[in-house]
Amino acid sequence: MAQPAFRKFIIVLAALVLGAVPASAQMYSDGYKFLQAVKDKDGDVATSMLNEPGSTVVNARDLSTGETALHYTVRRRDNTWTGWLLQQNANPNIADKQGVTPLGLAIRLNFLEGVETLIAGGARVDETDFTGQTPLISAVLSRNGELVEVLLKANANPDKTDNAGRSARDYASERGAERMLMLIEEHDNAADADPDDGRIYGPSF
Repeated sequence: MAQPAFRKFIIVLAALVLGAVPASAQMYSDGYKFLQAVKDKDGDVATSMLNEPGSTVVNARDLSTGETALHYTVRRRDNTWTGWLLQQNANPNIADKQGVTPLGLAIRLNFLEGVETLIAGGARVDETDFTGQTPLISAVLSRNGELVEVLLKANANPDKTDNAGRSARDYASERGAERMLMLIEEHDNAADADPDDGRIYGPSF
């Protein structure tokens, strides 16, 4: 007979304990809260979470899209936050569920400053999305010479092919993108002249 009363007591006690914790803290993970802080540009909350011992939230991923905080900051073309996250050891090579890295996203947005910052922060320039498209192929297709130059200076491979078997060089040639093809050829000539030059260019912090 005492068992139902005890069970009721436990339920009431649990409700009191949970009631002392904010609803948001009950519902969301640290990763979610960090991503939300980045979305809201809440530097105080983001910094506090990163300073927790053993914290790995800087590389938290959105469960629905696979995006990281770097995807968020690149999408809003926010180079200040992008650079800050990289300084906090954010991994610029984590792709979303479509295989798009923050660098690939920056290329699609023609976000030149972000591209330079990501490359300087360790972004791999030949990473491909699920179609096999490299950042350089995307830049050639958008006919953005500045992006093509930056990627080539970072040693992007103009002959790496996508799933259709075409490279950045192929697309430049097939689509009559003469300036893009000229930049690739200039890169070839420079590489032939100085094959040991493996420098990666970009802004310094």
